[in-house]
Amino acid sequence: MAAKIKLQINEAAREIAADGERSLLSILRDDLLLTGCKYGCGEGECGACTVLIDGKATRSCITALAECAGKRITTVEGLATGEKLHPVQQAFLDAGAMQCGYCTTGMIMSGVAVLDKHPQPTREQIVEGMNGNICRCGTYARIIAALQRAGELAKGGA
Repeated sequence: MAAKIKLQINEAAREIAADGERSLLSILRDDLLLTGCKYGCGEGECGACTVLIDGKATRSCITALAECAGKRITTVEGLATGEKLHPVQQAFLDAGAMQCGYCTTGMIMSGVAVLDKHPQPTREQIVEGMNGNICRCGTYARIIAALQRAGELAKGGA
């Protein structure tokens, strides 16, 4: 049954008319054409569909649209400011922290949440915060390096 649900996506107010039980992932990808988050496992286990909801890393494949009413949603498309990449996006490029790229946007979104909580994260904080994001190519060492680098970039490091 369709309902009108108000939320904020990438700082833009939106009213979505859809079944509240539909997954946020399907709304983002199919209705709003925000294809940065990916469908991976469909069970919230791989992290490919991660977005931020009110600043918290959340698996959009298992989040019903109705749960998002009145909330602030950020997708990877909403991170950059104009042509300037978010420090986590830039650090992923600098560190070559991607291979096939399928997990990358989920990794970036979880990484943003880690840095919001720990601006200068330790390796242990990164590993704990990224737990549940799976990279089938095994680029974990570069992902950790990228998030450490993002902390440096965020504080103005070269």
